[in-house]
Amino acid sequence: MDSASAKNLAIRNLYAKIEKVGEGTYASVFLAKNTKTGRKVAIKKIKIVNNANGMDVTAIREVKFLKELQHPNVILMIDVFSSGSVTPSLNLVLEFLDTNLEALIKDRGLIFTSADVKSWMAMLCRGLEYCHRNWVLHRDLKPNNLLISPEGELKIADFGLAREFGDPGSRMTNQVITRWYRPPELLLGSRAYSASVDMWSVGCIFAELMLRTPYLPGESDLEQLTTIFRALGTPTERDWPNYKTLPDFVQFERFPKQPLGELFSAASSEALDFLQKCLLYDPLKRLTANQSLHHAYFRTAPAPTPFKMLPRHPTKAFDPEDPANHPLLSDSKEKNTMRAKQRKSAGAGGAGKGQKRKLDEAEIEERKRLARKLAFE
Repeated sequence: MDSASAKNLAIRNLYAKIEKVGEGTYASVFLAKNTKTGRKVAIKKIKIVNNANGMDVTAIREVKFLKELQHPNVILMIDVFSSGSVTPSLNLVLEFLDTNLEALIKDRGLIFTSADVKSWMAMLCRGLEYCHRNWVLHRDLKPNNLLISPEGELKIADFGLAREFGDPGSRMTNQVITRWYRPPELLLGSRAYSASVDMWSVGCIFAELMLRTPYLPGESDLEQLTTIFRALGTPTERDWPNYKTLPDFVQFERFPKQPLGELFSAASSEALDFLQKCLLYDPLKRLTANQSLHHAYFRTAPAPTPFKMLPRHPTKAFDPEDPANHPLLSDSKEKNTMRAKQRKSAGAGGAGKGQKRKLDEAEIEERKRLARKLAFE
């Protein structure tokens, strides 16, 4: 047995699974414990396609970023190991987190104060500022992907759609971020973007915390844009220079700008200013994660609630009727669609109309290099 395989087996034997607590299309989640320390952990078992191109790119991304990112408001990956010979899988050993912000928002038995909302927003912005400072775009921020620890601390999770950024000339896919939290530049086809796309999502999450319901829900990309324009007014060239040059631009009905204070009547002037600056149409003028931490919203009373005192509901048991409803299993249609395309392409050898392009030798070697670097075979 070579050193990599021996190391992998040693890590694998360190954890004992207790029970399955969730199952989705491409991953399962188990409650487990460290056999030496007794510490409870979650093991996210990701099914991998065994093909010449190496590991699923979303699995590579998630492991890569979780190995690099270490912050109190980013989910902690403790270990990682591979398992299975017939059906290979990648096992992420994560800190045990039993609920998410979406579940708290939907729990009408919980009462949120403005100090509670400020606390969740402060933790979100601190975690995101750390990601952006390390040149990582999350690209799927939503309440479902903001997990809550048993002590009440918020953790950004699910980095399956994340990617590095920094090159101003790079072009990226616009088919990221769950639609209700996706900024208008992506809906209009922009492939040149930066950290501002995550900040739009932050604004939508902030609005949802105050309203206790999604702020901008659309059933299609076109309806999503109409929903945004109805709420915030149809943009003008002054609001958003050159937006009509974006690839998918179409002429929209003119909607007047609605004062945010009419809907968010209980919000302070500082909270409204914070929200408005997260939801600016022009990505270059949108609040950055770093600027958000210094905004007056966080400097004025009330002070954020200490996370150990935030509202929580009792931990839910595994629901056999809805096994995918676990906080470590994202319901992102965008990510599931991406993975489905990758698996279809792998099964057909990567050829054929409408399937994923065939990787060249350099890209295949890079995938394999990443796999070896992560100590998986």
